Amino acid sequence: MAFRFVCRHALWVISLGVADAQSQRPNFIFFMPDEMRAESMGVYGGPAPTPNFQRLAANGVKFEQCHTSYTVCSQSRAAFMTGWPTHVAGHRSLWYLLQQWEPNMLKYLKSAGYEVRWWGKNDLLAADSFPDSVDSAMSALGVSPVLARNIARGNLSDPRYYSFLYEPLPKWAVDETGDARNVFKAIEFLKLKQKEFKRGATESKPFAVYLPLFLPHPPYTAPEPFYNLINRSEIPPLRPIGVKGKPDFHRLIREYRHLPSSETFLRELHAVYLGSIAYNDYLLGKLLDALDETGLASTTNVFAWADHGDYAGDWGLVEKWPSGLEDVLTRVPLIAAGPSITSRGATIGPQPVQLFNLVPTVLELANITVNHTHFATSLVPELRSQPRETGSALSAVFAEGGYSTQEPRDNEGWLGRDKRRRPRDIYFPKRLQQREQPLSVCRAVMV
Repeated sequence: MAFRFVCRHALWVISLGVADAQSQRPNFIFFMPDEMRAESMGVYGGPAPTPNFQRLAANGVKFEQCHTSYTVCSQSRAAFMTGWPTHVAGHRSLWYLLQQWEPNMLKYLKSAGYEVRWWGKNDLLAADSFPDSVDSAMSALGVSPVLARNIARGNLSDPRYYSFLYEPLPKWAVDETGDARNVFKAIEFLKLKQKEFKRGATESKPFAVYLPLFLPHPPYTAPEPFYNLINRSEIPPLRPIGVKGKPDFHRLIREYRHLPSSETFLRELHAVYLGSIAYNDYLLGKLLDALDETGLASTTNVFAWADHGDYAGDWGLVEKWPSGLEDVLTRVPLIAAGPSITSRGATIGPQPVQLFNLVPTVLELANITVNHTHFATSLVPELRSQPRETGSALSAVFAEGGYSTQEPRDNEGWLGRDKRRRPRDIYFPKRLQQREQPLSVCRAVMV
């Protein structure tokens, strides 16, 4: 269902660090696929072709070791929009979103005079936060991945049923998915801004466009030709099942979901995930082309990242797990390019960076002072090939996950909230496991 919030005033006042004229301040586009791990992308040496992410990186900076703070959607977003580790304000569940009284990066931008537009899914803001944070927000209706048919064709006795592997979307849907329509809405907006700037409209504001997309989040599918883009026989070996020293939840996920263990099946699932990444790259290419065609590339900084990764068949597992802290879940892409970024084709690594460093980085580029207490470090020195002060080098990252057994309401399977308890629901085994095996989703940390 589409959501839309149109805002007329910002009630939260934020001071500007530099009183530049709005026309001199850079625009921003935030391109954010869901559940896209870095190691699978061609730009990071992975098997999924990503020429447009590589095009972005060639004109800017790629962070080789960027890690999220939490490996579930809402909790990760609460962190990377505030500069807070997830636990700081108790955003440990899928449902506790950022509230009106809390800071967020979009709110800073809007309060500083930016026109903030949002096309895509939520998992970030509570309803009362939208008026102060964005000028408008919507999720365009289109061909949804969940409309593809489950590969098991509704047969619960088929071990593939709970694997999230679906059949392909038709080729005609390549520009008709919800993700595509959201990107094309953003492109329409860019064309309108181009006309404003050509007219020299004095009321024209700098803009920030936020694009939180759905894919490659499960179900694993994509429109053709992306679904079958990857040659199954050429995929590098997956991480094997039964590795010693792995947490119990690995085994329990496979058991509760009755997941197939055959290499052929897992490689098929993994290949579809890679194809879905390639589809995201296609959409990014459309966006970058529009920036070039409108002339807005010279005034717009583009940041691309993901909220967390996905198992995608490694260790015989699917999607993610709240207390899962392996690199396939925590390591995400972070690439930035634009007029404020003077480094070209730079790769920052192997030192790690925290994804929530986005907050002071973006706001510094926008000449906005961050007024709330946070735990992030601006990456502007890396974006501009500037040396860091002695002793301030980035050296470690932190991630957390899971739920306390004393706080069952945070659990995704909490009976007080879980309304999808029918076995036909594809998340049924996940919720059941969290209820019956709470220690399999206990609190966990990573440094």
